[in-house]
Amino acid sequence: MTARKVLPLTFAVLICLLLYAFLWQHITTYNIRRHFYHAAPATSFVWKYDNPASVTEQSATFMRSTWKVESVIKKNQSSKSPAARPSKSRGFRYTDTNEVFANPSLGSKTSPIQQNTISTKLFSKQGITEGHQTDSVSLQRLMFKEAFVKMPKWEFEDLYVRDASLNQTSCPKSLRKNTDPEFKKAFISDVRLFMQPEDLNRNVWNRLSHFNNPFGFMGYMYKDVKEAVDLIPKLKSHQLLPVPKSGCIRCAVVGTSGILNGSRMGQEIDSHDYVFRMNGAIIKGYEGDVGNKTSVYVHTSHSILGTLYELGKYGFTSIPTGEGIKYVFLPEGLRDFQWLHGLLNKVEVSKGEYQYLKPWMYYPNSLDLNRFYVLHPDFLRYVKNRFMRSAQLETTYWHFYRPTNGAFTLFLALQTCDVVDAYGFITANHSQYPNYYFEKIRSSIVFYINHDYNLEIKLWEKLHDAKVIRLYKRKEKDNTTDQFY
Repeated sequence: MTARKVLPLTFAVLICLLLYAFLWQHITTYNIRRHFYHAAPATSFVWKYDNPASVTEQSATFMRSTWKVESVIKKNQSSKSPAARPSKSRGFRYTDTNEVFANPSLGSKTSPIQQNTISTKLFSKQGITEGHQTDSVSLQRLMFKEAFVKMPKWEFEDLYVRDASLNQTSCPKSLRKNTDPEFKKAFISDVRLFMQPEDLNRNVWNRLSHFNNPFGFMGYMYKDVKEAVDLIPKLKSHQLLPVPKSGCIRCAVVGTSGILNGSRMGQEIDSHDYVFRMNGAIIKGYEGDVGNKTSVYVHTSHSILGTLYELGKYGFTSIPTGEGIKYVFLPEGLRDFQWLHGLLNKVEVSKGEYQYLKPWMYYPNSLDLNRFYVLHPDFLRYVKNRFMRSAQLETTYWHFYRPTNGAFTLFLALQTCDVVDAYGFITANHSQYPNYYFEKIRSSIVFYINHDYNLEIKLWEKLHDAKVIRLYKRKEKDNTTDQFY
């Protein structure tokens, strides 16, 4: 072949190889997001804590500081620098150094920093201005999840907005009086549960922008979130549920696990003062197993749309409706704030993946916004930090991970109720039952990368053994059933 013919052929082959590499990269990224997550072999499980109960956000404010990222990167590149050495500590704890974000001026093209520790002089702590607009405070520059090879750790990671009104109970059997030493150290009884418009200003934003969703607003624009938060109705009380005459709030939290299939636990579930449900809570036709009462329904925009699409064949045609139901919204991403803006403004979603949808059409016509609550990112981060710190957070897939909606619902009950019984949650013997209680054919549970089901199995067992909750486990022997063992 002549050189005139070889050159075009070589050029064509080169173009094909480049195209193949480009497509392979994007297909691989897509598959990673869809890939089933099988956790590493279980290790001994401990709750994570390291914050005195007296530490509150009211004692600290976080002011924007000068970014000296370039010098930090150079310092980290020097093997002689002590700050360049990766920390060997595991789990959360206060430290003298923090992991630093990549230079925001470089945008998303910045390479991940492998050994990114920096002195925690990023913020000064001089008293909080919560509840007051601080428009004079400059907004933190955007940080992006892709700039970190694992979850970044900040000195203020374990600081949360607190609400003293949530710390009162006269129930002698309250879980708040549990004496298990690990639970006592990890549990914060007065962490703020729900967001209000005054909870978000520039000062608070600069703190929360250090955490990925749903634990903060990393990578988001202030105005995109603020315009939705400003519409949240003012709560008459941060206490989700009234205290009954007995003085003890008894709650059942009902998941969708197949362990409830044929359980006949419906009557027992309905005997509680309040019943929490989440996601695809199909009730009609399954009342004998899961009960009929719903007091609190926890959801995301995706859980509504996804369950309506996937579970319609099982009879799920709408979220639970009924007089007095409290609807608790879990904002897991920017799309949820766009959904929230459309719902509270009663307008079509103007942008994002839910553009043109009408969110209010997915709720009861009689939806009372006084019974609509939005979970605070501090509460969500508290659950992750102190009880559900997955090993996945130490990997490059750290930002995919978050506890399940069921886990957040159970912890909402722990913060709200005195006595909590959990039904339909994943247990070690889950393979003996269908994936969902409304399935007639047994199917294996899909372990997705964004959840750590093995961690949840161990945590529910640990809370049960510590007598913090009662976990329905259904141990069957010779046609008899020992429900809680």
